[in-house]
Amino acid sequence: MNIETETKELERAYATNRARWDESVAIHAASEGYDLKGFLAGEKTLHDVEMDEVGDVRQKSLLHLQCHFGMDTLNWARLGATVTGLDFSEPAVTRARMLAKEIGIADARFIQSDLYAAPSVLSETFDIVYTGIGALCWLHDIRGWARIVAAFLNPGGFLYLYEGHPVVWAMDDEREDDLLVMRYPYFETATASERDYTYTYTDGPALQNTKTFEWNHGIGETVTALIDAGLRIDFLHEHKEMSWKALPRMENVASEAGDGRYQRREEWQLPEAQRDVVPLMYSIKATKQP
Repeated sequence: MNIETETKELERAYATNRARWDESVAIHAASEGYDLKGFLAGEKTLHDVEMDEVGDVRQKSLLHLQCHFGMDTLNWARLGATVTGLDFSEPAVTRARMLAKEIGIADARFIQSDLYAAPSVLSETFDIVYTGIGALCWLHDIRGWARIVAAFLNPGGFLYLYEGHPVVWAMDDEREDDLLVMRYPYFETATASERDYTYTYTDGPALQNTKTFEWNHGIGETVTALIDAGLRIDFLHEHKEMSWKALPRMENVASEAGDGRYQRREEWQLPEAQRDVVPLMYSIKATKQP
């Protein structure tokens, strides 16, 4: 495949994905899974592991890359950060701005941009760059992503990434039996995996834009990309729980808060006999040297 053809294929993949995410905004905002009502009431917080691993964000600036319609971004604002969210979907950014007004966070900022074009629309740097769940599979180049992350960090600032494990992205997510079977590439490939899903990952109606193009990125590729971009890896943690039902046989193990309400999105695990077989999520903290 020559460069011109490769560029056109990449543009087609991103346009297809953007159309799906544009359509998904209204579905997600109305869904029980996102629980916008709970968020507006202050009940739907970030995951405990994220808050524990990031620590105190008061009086810190935070950039959320691939922020969707801003719920997680604004939860960091509720914890005291000055937040900027960036997403390639115009409906998502519009809804995020509305959401910030609804909860009275006047200094939250949301910017529409493709991630790789972000340095052309945003010139400042931040104390924290945050990337949340289900973001990296939509990016074709993990090395380019790492360079952008590093460029947006203040000296002494850090990236925090909480993401689905590449082993999970590589699995056959349509099997109904007990087997954990690898179906898609574990490593980053030049060509995306083309998939077709009628529904989004939460509840809601069927989509018109059902196709997606996704790229996996192995743990080694991601860590090495961050190191090559000049960041120091502070930790890499692998987790046995995840925030959505990625495989059919997963079990809901959502923990309850002291008042009996679920703290956030549901937590899912593999059946007990398989719980130690594969990791489901991972988190990385990586610091830019002063």
